[in-house]
Amino acid sequence: MSDINSAHLLVVDDHRDIRDSLARYLSGHGYRVSTAVDAAAARRLLRDHAPDLVILDVMMPGEDGLSLCRWLREATAVPVILLTAMADETDRVIGLEIGADDYLTKPFSPRELLARIRAVLRRATALPAQRDHSEVGLYRFDRWCFHVARQEIEDDAGIAVALSTGEHRLLLAFVQRPNHVLSRDQLLDLTQGREAAVFDRSIDNQVSRLRRKIEAEPGQPVLIKTVWGGGYRFTPTVDTA
Repeated sequence: MSDINSAHLLVVDDHRDIRDSLARYLSGHGYRVSTAVDAAAARRLLRDHAPDLVILDVMMPGEDGLSLCRWLREATAVPVILLTAMADETDRVIGLEIGADDYLTKPFSPRELLARIRAVLRRATALPAQRDHSEVGLYRFDRWCFHVARQEIEDDAGIAVALSTGEHRLLLAFVQRPNHVLSRDQLLDLTQGREAAVFDRSIDNQVSRLRRKIEAEPGQPVLIKTVWGGGYRFTPTVDTA
């Protein structure tokens, strides 16, 4: 994607009026837009055209949007914005937990959707490229082995330390992008979607907890360095197996 203002967007919604009106509006702002009536049509378009961002309705007949979002996050890195008609926060929380980048509750303003599309695309293009890790089950760094599937780290003495879900996601983001400065917003995107508020300090807390598990001296960290005004940088050499 060379320009976030001319990206290829996929709108997935079973309501024709919503699909068509969004396609017209977003096309009028320079985007290339494809539409799909259901998850099956969306999968075909995703396979054939590789869009840059998916706008996905949660409530659809057949396979719903949450199921498709889960598959998208497991199979691709394409950003996802969910559209939900539910006033209840359950769908939004579930969607963010399975990897959606943002959400809007219907009815919504097309201008707000446009702003969120631009913000998500900016964050996505600003992230440093991760390694191809589709088959990676083990990362080695410093004195640690990180077992991805087991959600634990093991030191050179063979002592295993369990990781929480948040610690696991954070460490995975770091080992996939070693020696890159990752801002708090980028780490929020990589680990929590956009559930957290702009000034949420949960990343700082998560980093502190992870440091206590992997650093020899958590008060003087050398593996996860703070970059003042920038975020965090994972410093060790990372090997995969």
